[in-house]
Amino acid sequence: MNFWEREIKTLSFSNDGLDRGAVEESMYPWDETVAVFREQGLDTDMLDQVHFATLPTDNLYAKNEPYPPYENYYNTMMTEPVFDYEQKLGLDPVKRIAFRIPFISYEEKILEDTAAYTLRRDRDGWVRRYNKTGSCLVENITPIVTDQESWEAHKAHTLSQLALHCTPENMERTYGKYREGCAKGEYAMRLRLQGFFWCPRDLMGVEQHLISYYDQPELLKQITRFQLDVYKEHLNGILKIIKPSTLFFEEDFSGKTGPMISVDCFNEFVTPYYREIIPFLKERGVGEIFLDTDGDFTLMIPHMLACGLDGVLPVDVNAGVDIVKVRAEYPELKFWGGFNKLCIIEGPEAIDAEFKRLEPVIRQGGCMICTDHQVSPHTPLAHYRYYLTRLREEMARLRGERAE
Repeated sequence: MNFWEREIKTLSFSNDGLDRGAVEESMYPWDETVAVFREQGLDTDMLDQVHFATLPTDNLYAKNEPYPPYENYYNTMMTEPVFDYEQKLGLDPVKRIAFRIPFISYEEKILEDTAAYTLRRDRDGWVRRYNKTGSCLVENITPIVTDQESWEAHKAHTLSQLALHCTPENMERTYGKYREGCAKGEYAMRLRLQGFFWCPRDLMGVEQHLISYYDQPELLKQITRFQLDVYKEHLNGILKIIKPSTLFFEEDFSGKTGPMISVDCFNEFVTPYYREIIPFLKERGVGEIFLDTDGDFTLMIPHMLACGLDGVLPVDVNAGVDIVKVRAEYPELKFWGGFNKLCIIEGPEAIDAEFKRLEPVIRQGGCMICTDHQVSPHTPLAHYRYYLTRLREEMARLRGERAE
């Protein structure tokens, strides 16, 4: 069994043909945690190879060296550094890639510089004030999209960047190096895309985005329609090169007390686009499709399933989500996560107790047990290594044709 197949089979509800469950993490590692682990003896140069997001809307992790602009969009800049980091910890091999629409594609420009602040247009097109003193060091002044006129201007800019950078040649340069390894199943292949809630929020800002469901509904639908059309055009080419075992749509639409939008808003402004893109992706060989949201998402589970999504991640225990109870109510829901990351900080006894709590759902399948978000910098490396050892043991004991 190869690693591509093991991941897919781990996410099934059957052990037939499965030698053991996969041992993986869902999220990129937290840079602060990587630094702590390195101080405690982990041999990794990951932080020397990449730098992490610096803007509120920026998830375009970048190389610590010059790189061609198209790599911001046909993005594999975290792929090898994270792969190497996880291999040194003994996790199963996973190659993480992304496709980003060229929304973060402007040149930085200083608009005003005083003794008190700098006013700057950032790479995402937002204008922000960077205060030189005081408690609020960064203020969001003007988002890139505020109305129909600003959207049309931003859309035209994006189309020009797509034509310039997102070409078939650059697509092949970026993803072609993974064609053979993906086809042979030498690793699981994971693709990330921004979802249909996340994307307009980055363009408009949190408050204006939520108000726009009522004040500018047609504008929101234009943005998501454009997003979907770009995805279909470019993913049609990407998925001829590689076949992801899993695809994550980044949404983060939930907090600790529940979703940030109503069921009605989700079904009007989000559901139609998932219902169109998911069959498109499945027809082109994508294995499993998950929605990535923090917080308490349970109210939305029936509606996510109705979209055609296979499951959800990271199942945040500390937001009050107990996957044992959720699985009892929604037996068809698949998930990543569910393991309380704070138990790892406490040590072996707490780790063992958490695996005992999760044993029923591990046995049922349809799950990738991993931490319920990024591992905290307060986690001792020795405890994390113990957790990984126990995870491998449990995925061998409970998932596989010879499972107990």
